[in-house]
Amino acid sequence: MKRNWELDELIEHFTILPNEMRLVENKTGETRIGFAVLLKFFQNEARFPTHKYEVPKAVIAYIAKQIFSEPELYAQYDWTGCSITYHRIQIREFFGFREDTIEDAQEMAEWLYQHVLHHDHEFEHLKERVYRRFHELKIVPPTPDRIERLIRSAIHTYEESFFQATYQKLPSTSLTQLDSLIDSISYLEIDEEETASDSSIQISFNELKADPGRAGVDSVLKEVNKLRTIRNLELPDDLFRDIPHKVLKKYRQRVSTEDLRELRRHPDSIRYTLLSAFFWFRCMEISDNLVDLLIQIIHRIGVRAERKIEKEILNDLRRVGNKYGILFNMAQTAIEHPEGIIKDVLYPVVNEQTLKDLVNEFKHTGPAYRERIHTVIRASYGSHYRRIVPEILSILDFRSNNDVHRPVILALELIKKYTQTGMHYFPLTDEIPINGVIRNNYKEIIIEKDEKGQERVNRINYEISALQMLRDKLRCKEIWVSGANRYRNPDEDLPADFEERREENYKALNQPLDADSFITALKQEMIQGLEKLNEGMPKNPKVRITDKGKGWISVSPLEPQAEPVNLIRIKGEITRRWPMTSLLDILKETDLRISFTEITPVDYPK
Repeated sequence: MKRNWELDELIEHFTILPNEMRLVENKTGETRIGFAVLLKFFQNEARFPTHKYEVPKAVIAYIAKQIFSEPELYAQYDWTGCSITYHRIQIREFFGFREDTIEDAQEMAEWLYQHVLHHDHEFEHLKERVYRRFHELKIVPPTPDRIERLIRSAIHTYEESFFQATYQKLPSTSLTQLDSLIDSISYLEIDEEETASDSSIQISFNELKADPGRAGVDSVLKEVNKLRTIRNLELPDDLFRDIPHKVLKKYRQRVSTEDLRELRRHPDSIRYTLLSAFFWFRCMEISDNLVDLLIQIIHRIGVRAERKIEKEILNDLRRVGNKYGILFNMAQTAIEHPEGIIKDVLYPVVNEQTLKDLVNEFKHTGPAYRERIHTVIRASYGSHYRRIVPEILSILDFRSNNDVHRPVILALELIKKYTQTGMHYFPLTDEIPINGVIRNNYKEIIIEKDEKGQERVNRINYEISALQMLRDKLRCKEIWVSGANRYRNPDEDLPADFEERREENYKALNQPLDADSFITALKQEMIQGLEKLNEGMPKNPKVRITDKGKGWISVSPLEPQAEPVNLIRIKGEITRRWPMTSLLDILKETDLRISFTEITPVDYPK
């Protein structure tokens, strides 16, 4: 039971009703308060407390106030005598519960095996499900120790069956490849100097487990090497298709933290299943890593190019004020003196330096500016990053469910086709996707004209544009990667039985079946939000609307919050227990074991 209760929670969960009060009335002293606490605890938890002080003081005080008793008397309640045994019988009969039997435990283990363990292996979740199941069956659950033994027994039974079934599905070629790989990396048991001198080993087990590190060509090539190594195992694509990822993740983490020598000592069914789950899961993770690296590199190339150009032009760029007024004066003067000489007519109205500044500003903000940025991008990509494109296109399979984005897929195939050639332009005979691949602003840079006036597509510039478009589509999952996890087919995120259980699913989502009702409610919610923003912003001292542009919104930085007290205590306790251990090492090891950084964030109340 949780330790902290608000008053409204106490009222909701621990208010003694009239029919319950009749059970309490004939008791006095410590038996009165003890019985009342047991009664309400059982009503909320569907079990009795494991020890006297499992019940929070706030709950005891609230119950005592209702029955006109003193909370201190609860400490005198006999926890082992005949009275508490009789009280438990009374409470069970009042709520219609019965004591558990050996058969109940066996049936519960079988229920876990049949209905729960296929989806979830988290021990605390299983414990919660077991208590809930006993509650539904109106059976008083056994002691916590017996509950734990029951759950562990069910997990053991499930895993034995799972290991054996997986082992039987593995083809002999995969078993041979697994043995070969493990044998080839068993040198990790030798000291590091001997391992480093062995040039015949291309990749180690630690490298297969490691994250990619900083984005760069070397990182991409290493991840490609890992992915090829795992794919050489020839694991069936559907080996774990029906197994939830969170279950497989348990075995992946087990292999990550278990010593290689210990892995090799397991029976065949366990060893091969653990290794298969690890490599199968790592295959998806590495595919995700490759996509992440690709996105980061494409973004980095563009950002660095912009920064370089902006730095170059910062000193000689002087923005000209009142451009419209200057242009109006120039136009009016030109109309009044159509035959005049520029130097004699325009310079008195607009001096020569102002005109030069206007020209410079246009060069630095218009098509000329974009062309300079693209030139820098091309230089960086062509001399360094272009090495990764053939590797990524050869190892990853990009797909899309929308025909609108089909041109990007075709562009990638075209790039892949001419990877090994030194051609400056794509052949005229090829059909080159333009719309959906090249942005309109960059067409003049990518599509050039030869001496005959015929349009030709510059190959490197086209590759850059295709990769930039690929990055945008990957981020919104319009294009997905076969064999990946986070970048998987978005259709897989939808329940397979959504249409069959449409009404039930919409009810669970708390959404109307009618599309017009949904849109109307959404519009109303947006209107209310905008009205609230409009009313609150002028009154907010930390927000102001400036005269810059069309009314930029300036937000003052938030004041730094005080460091949480519990964080200080945790730091102090860790320092006391492990004074020579780095806090960062503890954090990394904790994350490796429970993956808390991958937990979906929730909104906590302020």
